[in-house]
Amino acid sequence: MASQALNGKKKRAVRQNSNVFAIFDQKQISEFKEAFGIFDHNSDNIIDRDDLREMLSSLGQNMSDAYIDKMINEAPGPINFTMFLTLMGEHLSGTDSESEILAAFQAFDVDGNGVIRADELRDALMQMGDR
Repeated sequence: MASQALNGKKKRAVRQNSNVFAIFDQKQISEFKEAFGIFDHNSDNIIDRDDLREMLSSLGQNMSDAYIDKMINEAPGPINFTMFLTLMGEHLSGTDSESEILAAFQAFDVDGNGVIRADELRDALMQMGDR
């Protein structure tokens, strides 16, 4: 309360992120670090609105300012690497493991060539519909 009065700013809730590095293995952390670097266009170690807008634009996604603000405001504070990991952990919790996703893919890839053709997908979905 006193700190709010001192700086005149409303404090945001702080997420628990002390264990964020324990959620992921070293390989995953390295991959997230690389992704973070791609987002952080100005290399200031913070992903801000301009960084996010630039990244989405490079992917052909031209989002409104309101949408960009909504995405940025999902974080309770500046998006540094630790916050980025925290957000990724929250987003990915409850997702299937890589091996489960691969097994699901292989179920649709009938000829095992690493590509799911439209006819393979259609046939698989029609068989599932018959159940």
